[in-house]
Parts: sequence; C-alpha cells; structure tokens
Amino acid sequence: MKHFLSKWKNNWDAFIAKLDDIQFFRKVGITYQVLWNLFLIVFIIGFLGFMFASGTAAGYFASLVVDEKTYSEEDMRTFVGSLSKTSDIYLAGGVYLGKIRSEVDREIVSLDDVADEVKWAIIATEDEHFYEHNGIVPKALLRATMQELTSSSVQTGGSTLTQQLIKQQILSDEVSFDRKATEIMLALRLEQFMTKDEILEAYLNVVPFGRNASGRNVAGIEAAAQGVFGVSASELNLPQAAYLAGLPQSPYGYTPFTNDQQLKDQDGLQPGLNRYQTVLSRMYEKEYITKEQYEDAKDYDLTADFTTSAPDPMEERPRLTEEIMNRATAVLVQQKIDNRDGWEKLSDTAKQVERNQFKAEVENAIINGGYNIITTIDKDLYDAMNEAAQQSDAYFGADKQGQREEVGSVLIENKTGKILSFVGGREESLDHLYNHATRAYRQAGSTSKPVLAYAGAIEAGVTQPGLVIPDEQAFYKAGGREIRNFDHAHKGNLTVRESLAQSRNVPAVEAWWHVPDDLKVKLRDAAGFNPDMHGVNEAVAIGGGNVTVEQNVSAFSAFGNNGVRMEPYMIERIETDSGEVIYEHPASKHTMFSPQTNYLVADMMRDVMYSANGTGRTAANKLQFQADWAGKTGTTNRDYDSWFIAVNPEVTLGVWNGYSGDKTISLRKRVGGLGTGARTQSIWANLANAAYGVDPDLMTAEGKRFEQPDGIVEKRVCGLTGGPPTKACEEQGLVTTDLYRSDMIDHIEGLAPFQANFKPNAQPSNEKEDDDD
Repeated sequence: MKHFLSKWKNNWDAFIAKLDDIQFFRKVGITYQVLWNLFLIVFIIGFLGFMFASGTAAGYFASLVVDEKTYSEEDMRTFVGSLSKTSDIYLAGGVYLGKIRSEVDREIVSLDDVADEVKWAIIATEDEHFYEHNGIVPKALLRATMQELTSSSVQTGGSTLTQQLIKQQILSDEVSFDRKATEIMLALRLEQFMTKDEILEAYLNVVPFGRNASGRNVAGIEAAAQGVFGVSASELNLPQAAYLAGLPQSPYGYTPFTNDQQLKDQDGLQPGLNRYQTVLSRMYEKEYITKEQYEDAKDYDLTADFTTSAPDPMEERPRLTEEIMNRATAVLVQQKIDNRDGWEKLSDTAKQVERNQFKAEVENAIINGGYNIITTIDKDLYDAMNEAAQQSDAYFGADKQGQREEVGSVLIENKTGKILSFVGGREESLDHLYNHATRAYRQAGSTSKPVLAYAGAIEAGVTQPGLVIPDEQAFYKAGGREIRNFDHAHKGNLTVRESLAQSRNVPAVEAWWHVPDDLKVKLRDAAGFNPDMHGVNEAVAIGGGNVTVEQNVSAFSAFGNNGVRMEPYMIERIETDSGEVIYEHPASKHTMFSPQTNYLVADMMRDVMYSANGTGRTAANKLQFQADWAGKTGTTNRDYDSWFIAVNPEVTLGVWNGYSGDKTISLRKRVGGLGTGARTQSIWANLANAAYGVDPDLMTAEGKRFEQPDGIVEKRVCGLTGGPPTKACEEQGLVTTDLYRSDMIDHIEGLAPFQANFKPNAQPSNEKEDDDD
C-alpha cells in the first residue's frame, strides 16, 4: 500500500506542477496541499467503500454456499463421468441390428477421436478463454449478472465450458443466485482435479445437440456427428464441425430435423444456418481458421451433407427387438438373484419386492448403460422365415371374433441350444408384438407322444419299436373316461412304430401307463416342460400339458443330440462399452434318454414323415430339398391347436398355429384343399424351404444322417410276443423286422402286449386329445 500511495503522490506532484502553469488555478488559489488532501479523502472513502462492498459480496457468496457439500476428486469425476449411453444389439456373426431406444442417443468418444475443427469451433463460440481461466471468467460473470438484474434484452451469457459441464452433470436447471454461487464454487473445484482436455472431452460427451435424422434426441459429439451427418466425430470437416458447434446454444431451435424424422424446410433450417455463420465468424476472428477457409466454409452447402434416418430396430423388427430386450433383462436379473446372499431365506413377498427392484435397475442399465448385447439370431434366417410366414396366408383360416389365426415357430441348433430364428406371428409391427413362439402356452397335442410316452417306455425297457401295442377300447384310470383316437375308431394290433406314425392315442396312453413314475418326472423335467403340467397323469402322454413353441422345439432337439437337450438361449453375451463381459451364456445340458432310446424314437419319427400312413407326409412332400428329418404332428381336440415339429442331425424346426383363445382352427373345413394338420405342415415346409434358401448346409445337416449308436440291432420277431416268428404270428401279419436295443434282446420275448387295466362302461370324454388328420 505504501508503495502504491508513493507512486500516486509522485504522479500527483507532476500533475499539480502542470496545474500551476494554468492561470485559472492560480486565480482560484487552490493550493497543492488542499488538492492532495482532497484526493486522499476521496480515495480513502472509495477504497473503504470497495472493501465494504467486496466483503459484503464475499459474505453473501459464503452464505449461499455454506451448506453445500464439499466434493472430493473421486466424487467430482464420478458426477462428470456419469453419462447415459445408448446400448446396441448385435445378431449372430457380429451383424449390427441397431440401437435400443432411449431418451437420448449418446456415444462416448475420447478427445483424440474428435476432429480439431470441433474443438476450435466449440472454444471460439462457447468459451474463448477456456485454456486461460480457472473455471470462471469474472468479467463475463459480472456482465451476465448485470444483464440479469436489469432484465436486458441482450443476454450474452457468462458460463464457461466448465460451468456448463457442472450445470449439466451436477446441478439442476434452476435459475437462482444460490445455484449460480454453487456452480461457481464447483467449477473452481473441478478445475483443480481435471485437466483442460479432460474437461473439454467430458463437455463434448455431455452437451445436447438436438435431434438426429431418426427424430431421436442426441447428446455428445459422436452421436451428433453420426445422427446429423452420418460420419464419426473424427471425420467431420470444418463446415460440419462449425454447424454442430452452434447447436448447443439452442439444440431444438437449431437442429435440422423434426421429431418425425423429417428434414426441416428452409425456414426451419435458417436459424441453424445463421448460427453456423456466427460460429465461422468467431473462428476466423480468433484465428482458428484462415481467411480462405472462412470464405470457403461460408459458401459450403451443408444441406447436402445431412444424413437420412438410421435403421430403428424397434420399427424394423419390433418383435425381435422386444424379445431380445426381455431376455437380456431376464438373464441380468437372474444374475443379480444368483449373487444375492440369503436369497433362498427370503419370503415370497420379499423376493418379489427385490425381483422388481432388480428388474428396474437392469432395464435402466440396458437402455442407458451403453451395453453391447450379442445374440444368436441369424438375421438372414430370421428375415426369410418371417417373410415366408407372411406369404403363407393361404394356409390360415378366417378371423374369428376379431382374432387372426396365428403362427409361432422356432429354429434351434441341436448341439448348442442356440435359437437361430423364430417367427412370433404372421405380422411383425408395433401393433403386433405378442410373441407366439416364446410366450404363448398351448396344449402340445400328439407332439408329446415321442418325447414322453414312447421314449419313456423304451427307456424303461417295457417295449420296443417292433412290438405290438393294441389299439383297442381303453379308459383313463383317473375318471374312467374313454380314450379316443382322432377318428373315434380302433385299429387293433399295431406296432409301436405304426402307432406313432399314425398318431394313435390309445397305444400312447397305454405305453405311458407302463413308465415308472420317477422316470416320468425325470423326462418331463429334462424336457424343460412345466413342473405343474398336470403332474405325470395320463393326459400328458398325448399332449394335455401346456408348452411354448420354444419349449416343445427344445425338447425335440434332444433327438438331434444323442438324447441330450441343450438349454435354449438367445443372449450369447452382454458387454459394456469398454468390452468387459458382464454376462455370457453358461451352457446347460439335460440328459433326457440314452443314445439308444434316442435313436430308436428318432428312427420311428422318420416314418411319421416318410411312410405311406405317416401323419407328417405332407411336410415331406412339400420340402424342396433332401435331408434326414424325423418329425411329429400334433392337433388338439376341437382343432384348437395344430403342430408340426421335425428334427435333423443339425437343427430342429417347429411350428404351431391356432387362435390366441380356444377357437377351432377350421374343424373339418378345407383351406386350399388341405386339412388342419396338412396346413400346418405346409407352413412348416414354407419356413424350412425359406431357411434352406439362406443356409442349405444348415437345413440339410450337410447330408448327415442320424448316427446309429452301438447297442442297436435289427431283429425279426413276432411283434405280438417278442419271440421268434411262428406260423400263427405269420398268419396274423404280426411278424416284424425292426430295430431293438441290444440289451433288450434277451428280455423282449417275455413282454406281453400292453392291456388297459381299467374298463368300466364307456363314458363321453371331455379330455383334450390329439385329433390328427
């Protein structure tokens, strides 16, 4: 202070000397000492006023922030780095499906991957002193405060990039002196912890840029570059960079796109283009660009660079996208449950509360966490099969009570359980999202016969393909109702092979009777069917239980994998945006039956498709390629449900069709000259042929056939007794040559034909039974 006053006194002496030369002051008679004393009085009063005002301001500022929490470096970095990021979906082979819909599309990018022109434009426009200040610019703050206090029509803004970052990530949009004081304090603190480049990078990833060409909100320079110009942030040229740098001031006023994916007209574009010219001017004034660059950019036609709408998976393939999101949510929720200590000790209510909480957390993470969700779906197979379903209208009946006859189909890779494709309905749109392939539980009809009844009986060692099971009048043990075949007739002595090929109900139930209860439960559970599926009662053997198409196809896939069912799945893995794997499908297998039983049942199902009396011969006749298929039809009572599922050594393809409610498909009516079952098989063949057109090797299993394991022999026996052929057996036409388990050879002669054990008077049957035709 002493030095300061001495300096001013010297200057004052020189000034007074000049005044002495002026006649006016001599006349007035103002002496040097008087003027000096006057100056000191004014200066001291001014200085004290300044100090008082400064102290008051400092005290007021302190009062505004006194209760604010002091954030650590870790806290500050966490707040600034907490960014939502759009998640992406990938199909098999790394094929990109699209982004999951979220409130804001954002892609995180490092500063090194942003064009220099973007950095220059942002700094020149938003914060010209960015690399010089310590978080705030006092002069700009004062100017902005005065404009606010005086309600000036000109608002130049006083926030640095650092302050804007604080505003976006930590504070609300509230306008008050309290919030502004907190913003200043946090900006000063952030500058102590982060470098200028780190702050600039964070800002460029945070700031909103309006809408992209798909009409979605975008934030961050990478999403903006891709969404507005169709290039990455590193590829932006000078005009593009300058245009984007101007958007944050008024993101939706300056954005070139409407929310319905349209490019604005010229009047709508003009504010953004005017702002673009302002940014260029500032870049030139601050010498970031040359005169020549400036002139060239001024005349650049930006409208020619605007991109078009990007694929939206929820619009293009809504059912597929929703199914993937549902499954991704389910596996991550289950992961949380598995990692939750003491889960089994929780009450059912507590479990539901936590499950709901886990689901909410996972759904938010999937939408905003920047995940990469990799799936098993083959895009070309999916598109081809769904197109084929839409082109199969000739095989569907009329609408009933406002409901369309629907279809559900799944294609599974046998040895892995991968769901390669599915058809969730006849039409895929936002109005038709329900997935009939994975969500609808329908009665399985005769498709249960090979999986449960006959595989169970052969596995138990109580019958073999060439042995006889009489198709005669029989009754359910529970309730005493008559077991009816679809034609309400009986064919007498049939072999197991013939009974399956012709889909007879009575032999299937009789076979199921002879399967031990513990094996019944094992088969049901290993097949992946529901534990509450009518327990293991008689109706289960002929399709009385409810299953989804996915479950049923999965059960059949065991026939293409030596009796082992691989748990079906669609989510291969889930990664963070940095590549960290947070979920990977754990292979899970279930042994349903021995390789020998597996082969015998698969061989019998060949006859379903390729024998003269097989109920699946329509499917075989309509195939446009050759493969070793084994299949089974299934049509429930009153034609409410119709199925066809077939397996080859590589894949299993199943189809269900029917109405959502219990409505007859078209009982005894013909569509295109075909009965209900034949129509379903025609749809199946259309889907199979479509898949063959995409991947012939997959659908033909590269020419492979079901591999016969050791322990299988061919033998000629009397089917009625299992013993050597006799003259009487020959005369009755019951001598058969068929395949047998070699470990059964010494025992089959003692196996008498199955007989119903309960035969009261016949009663009408209300049980849902197979009704193949």
